[in-house]
Amino acid sequence: MMFDGREYSILLVSASERFASGFRRLLPEGLYHPVRVLPNAASARRALTDTRFDFVVINAPLPDDNGTRLATDVVSDKSCVCLLITDADSFEDANFKVLEHGVFTLARPVSVPILNTALNWMAAARERLRTQEKKALSLEEKMEEIRLINRAKWLLIENLKMTEEDAHHYIERQAMNRGITRREVAESILSTYR
Repeated sequence: MMFDGREYSILLVSASERFASGFRRLLPEGLYHPVRVLPNAASARRALTDTRFDFVVINAPLPDDNGTRLATDVVSDKSCVCLLITDADSFEDANFKVLEHGVFTLARPVSVPILNTALNWMAAARERLRTQEKKALSLEEKMEEIRLINRAKWLLIENLKMTEEDAHHYIERQAMNRGITRREVAESILSTYR
């Protein structure tokens, strides 16, 4: 059971059309959309500059990459989860190269239950990344609000000769009296004294 209401976009990079069609048949309807298939690393890199995917699955080797470089490039985006599927002979080396970057790795042949487990792990990892993205965004917004309020305080200090404490209390009182946020008060001050 995946996360309720979630749909995951997938980029499958595989030179083998047979693997790509078999992989697509394994994906349950309504859970993975869109699923885009590309035959090589170069076209995958181009697609990744235009579109964000939740999952990238690489069936290595590719005609223009052994798969490990593309996998590490994919996860450098920080919002994408990657699965690298390699030959059994290449698995140890490929896994060693990509493991520290957070890339999931499987050796062929891959059974349906193992692939489903891997997709579940990828969904769990993607949800954790979503949570981290939200926290980072919230923190960035808070930092921007603090910067705005500080700029507004300095304008009050410069123009109205207030102390920093008085400027702080002024912004607090205005927000409370007017029923608006401190950010809105700061933006109003900034527009007044620019």
